[in-house]
Amino acid sequence: MRSRLIITIPHFNNPTGLMLTIGSINEPFSIDVIVVDDGSKNIFNERLVVSKYQNSGKIFFKYLKENIGVGAASNYALAFVKKNNYTHIGRLDAGDICYKNKFFKQLNFLEKNSNIKLVGSWARAVNNLGKLLFHIKHPTNYDEIRKKIYLNSMFVNPTVVFDVSVLETVKEYPREYSYAAHDYAFYFKVVKKYECANLAEVLLDYVIDVNSISSKNRKLQVKNRIKIILDNFTFGIYPIYGLLRSLILYLFSRSFLNYVKSKIN
Repeated sequence: MRSRLIITIPHFNNPTGLMLTIGSINEPFSIDVIVVDDGSKNIFNERLVVSKYQNSGKIFFKYLKENIGVGAASNYALAFVKKNNYTHIGRLDAGDICYKNKFFKQLNFLEKNSNIKLVGSWARAVNNLGKLLFHIKHPTNYDEIRKKIYLNSMFVNPTVVFDVSVLETVKEYPREYSYAAHDYAFYFKVVKKYECANLAEVLLDYVIDVNSISSKNRKLQVKNRIKIILDNFTFGIYPIYGLLRSLILYLFSRSFLNYVKSKIN
């Protein structure tokens, strides 16, 4: 495998989750990690975090003086990547759990399919105790992803790996969505420019935490999603349905929707 991968992890007040995530990376090749702390009050111990890392790669740490939002913090990580000689970027969030050989499988897929520049995977959505809530199985085919991106993000953010060359066109996470929906805005731009895919395999446990940023900022997240759809709007079934769907989602709580998903999954 010729790829050189770095994983970016934005962190905010979740040192326990950060150590769990770092400890879950289990790959047969060296991987570097950059952790960007977004002005946390709950500071983690660098040595303890490094001690949890079983891989042979390096862990770099960047500390922001104040909380500027997960999207902006993620851009600091991308700036670091651009200055160094990496070929691919992975994304994880503190608390999520990687399955063994997750990144090996994704890089192997990208090397065999050079036309595809970004790949995610399926995931298990779990609560804080690791109990299964539902499975997330996004489309694997690019044509379907391109159509359905108007309905929702077609990627579980911490499952994604992409080619660094993507940043030549889509340079960073859009700054206007730093506190919510930054990943959706970013992937919308990527999908319009590059072929993307998802592996039809669960490779990560995705923690849905009621205290997470996405849960606390849910109204803003849906509001921003509506803005993103409008920014990319063209007349068609999926754009119209996606806009109506987001308007409905704005009216219901995330806990209610997760309950519905758990019953029909």
